Amino acid sequence: MADEPLVLGIETSCDETGVGIVRGHTLLADAIASSVDEHARFGGVVPEVASRAHLEAMVPTIDRALKEAGVSARDLDGIAVTAGPGLAGALLVGVSAAKAYAYALGKPLYGVNHLASHICVDQLEHGALPEPTMALLVSGGHSSLLLSTDITADVRPMGSTIDDAAGEAFDKIARVLNLGFPGGPVIDRYAKEGDPDAIAFPRGLTGPRDPIYDFSFSGLKTAVARWIEAKRAAGEEVPVRDVAASFQEAVVDVLTRKAVRACKDEGVDHLMIGGGVAANSRLRALAQERCEAAGIRLRVPRPKLCTDNGAMVAALGAEMVARNRAASDWDLSADSSLPVTDPHVPGASHTHDHVHEVSKENLYS
Repeated sequence: MADEPLVLGIETSCDETGVGIVRGHTLLADAIASSVDEHARFGGVVPEVASRAHLEAMVPTIDRALKEAGVSARDLDGIAVTAGPGLAGALLVGVSAAKAYAYALGKPLYGVNHLASHICVDQLEHGALPEPTMALLVSGGHSSLLLSTDITADVRPMGSTIDDAAGEAFDKIARVLNLGFPGGPVIDRYAKEGDPDAIAFPRGLTGPRDPIYDFSFSGLKTAVARWIEAKRAAGEEVPVRDVAASFQEAVVDVLTRKAVRACKDEGVDHLMIGGGVAANSRLRALAQERCEAAGIRLRVPRPKLCTDNGAMVAALGAEMVARNRAASDWDLSADSSLPVTDPHVPGASHTHDHVHEVSKENLYS
């Protein structure tokens, strides 16, 4: 246990300031400071507000994580941070903080990919990832199918979002139904009391000539909004629970159908589902049902690990250390469009080694 890498991870890609500490595949701390309430009145995340919230929350959240884990900052084997993709300003706060702590502690710095981190976090729940693993990542900004043969070096995109991601569609339909923000949890809650077959909403990109693994929820979002508007224009009451259930079913039907097909086509017998929308109860249930029917083992982390958090970044950082991947250089910068094919941002050289030696006298206490 003590020989496994002890890594602190920082996540600031959107509106959650997440700091996690892991030792190998064991989660020691998962501290989060959310600014979601500050964005609720705008109906969505405001980048400037998120960046300011990260600045205010960073040091207290790191201190809380260290205390929760019962470790000293001096004991860490590395600092990992989300380098992208995400909101540029928010990412810069996290990257700057990680560089400062790594420099002061004389520890290696690992800039890692947000999407690859969402895959790697499952190791904290179910142990080492099988290689290869198919991953369905579903969040506010991404709906992606990814094939990973090595989470630290080889992640291949199979399909992605063409326009609106699933999480965005949940937020927009919740807004049309006047259910508030964020939309995912409230739609899930209302859908449990509705009929998923009440309204035949469209399934995007499922035609014979459509991209097999790509996703599009813009047409579904428009169809649902127009259906609701037509009801209101006719003076009829909108059956909110049935709309929520039918909309949700259309989303999860497409997600699970494409994910299972990708597993079959690639001969992969493991499917991992991550991202904020992976907390959706109907997505989990339908995925389990279809995976069992197809002979595929489903891995889904507990809901708290599905949303953005520092634990997932620490998990990928620990894997980088364990596999002796090159640390990032001090010129590491945030990349809002960092491709998933880059699970981490390695340094071009090993100049960080002598810098760390110089800085060891200035340890964080």
